Amino acid sequence: MTGNRGRWPKIDEERGVEDVTLLILGWLGEQGVNAMIRMDAERLADNALAWTFAASGGPLAHGMRADGRTVQQCMSVALARLRDAGLSVPF
Repeated sequence: MTGNRGRWPKIDEERGVEDVTLLILGWLGEQGVNAMIRMDAERLADNALAWTFAASGGPLAHGMRADGRTVQQCMSVALARLRDAGLSVPF
């Protein structure tokens, strides 16, 4: 143990949401929300929405899903939907 009790590392404001995606997933887990992000190679090859974010449980009354062509697009849609559902994601 290093004795460092800092919960979250410093975020580089110059970078996009993909840099905090794992932190978001961890935070959601702490709220009792099951969440995942995945990339589908077949959809990527078809130039379709290859990235998918899905979440359910905890304070979410219903499961939710967000898709995007890029991880940035997918997570931006996901964060907006999570906030609309009442979860104030701190990232």
